[in-house]
Amino acid sequence: MPYRRGSFALTPPSVMIFVIALVLALFAMLAHYTHATVPLLASSHTFDALAIAFVVLTIGVLFRGI
Repeated sequence: MPYRRGSFALTPPSVMIFVIALVLALFAMLAHYTHATVPLLASSHTFDALAIAFVVLTIGVLFRGI
């Protein structure tokens, strides 16, 4: 059930979008705090990966059916 405030509705993200955002965030935190090598993620781009995870989650909340 969407949360409505005026004409603006927020919906929960799908499980797949939530999992994608969670995995991206976990990889970013793992690379930053443990200095582990994560494929396709350099340690200098951990903030970028965390920001992308947040954007993916935000898109999942703002748009229905995603």
